[in-house]
Amino acid sequence: MSAPLLLGIMQGRLVPPETDFVQTFPRARWREEFPRAEAAGLCAIEWIYDSYGEDANPLASDEGVAEMAALARRYGVSVRSLCADWLMEHPLVTADADGRAAWVERLHWLVARASLAGMGRIVLPFVDAAAIRDERDELAVVDALLTVLPAAEAAREELHLETALGPEAFAALLARLPHPLVRANYDTGNSAALGYAPREEFAAYGDRVGSVHVKDRRRGGGTVPLGTGDADLVAVGECLREVGYRGDVVLQVARGAPEGEVAWAAHNRTTVERLWREVPAWS
Repeated sequence: MSAPLLLGIMQGRLVPPETDFVQTFPRARWREEFPRAEAAGLCAIEWIYDSYGEDANPLASDEGVAEMAALARRYGVSVRSLCADWLMEHPLVTADADGRAAWVERLHWLVARASLAGMGRIVLPFVDAAAIRDERDELAVVDALLTVLPAAEAAREELHLETALGPEAFAALLARLPHPLVRANYDTGNSAALGYAPREEFAAYGDRVGSVHVKDRRRGGGTVPLGTGDADLVAVGECLREVGYRGDVVLQVARGAPEGEVAWAAHNRTTVERLWREVPAWS
């Protein structure tokens, strides 16, 4: 039986940016994203926890979590996942012993808060300054995650790793973390920018893919509108079908014009739906 394509969006993409960065928690207008997601025909928002929004994020208080839940019910837009950008801004791989302890402590806290908010997964970005570069980095990541896994297991919270590793290297990392709560986050744009082929990636670790970010990038370049870069979204859709993926898909696309976010999100939603219309899993 075919499953519906569940499309969500990365937080901050439905309101104008508040900083010079493409992706930050929208401190001033986060509440507006719920009705805007509904208007764009999207079913979910992937929440952001970062340094910019740290002292304003409703995830940090029980009252804030209750308000998030009320807005989700009102507009029929769920908050299924958390993107832990704070952990990327405070890289584990370059930290000293105290810094690594603080990283683990923050992830423990995020596991508890995400569980309280009803989120099923936390995406851990090991990219850019937080990228895993060598065996030493990999061992640090494995050790930190093994420390947090008992709490994640108690909370039934999945930990999804987003990395810049090639197919075989990523598969080897996942083999060191065989726990079913540790999954891979597959980012179509990042893979395209790094020159990775979707079929090679899915052959290596497709059975561990637990979440998907959709965007487009040129090889070696930044994010561009869908269909103008090197991401092979049709091949990705076919690979997801072949591994039996049934989760949601999060739009993390290039920004459009300020205050045109709803129309732009709806356009990107229909673009993905059109590209994957012929993929039996979502036809």
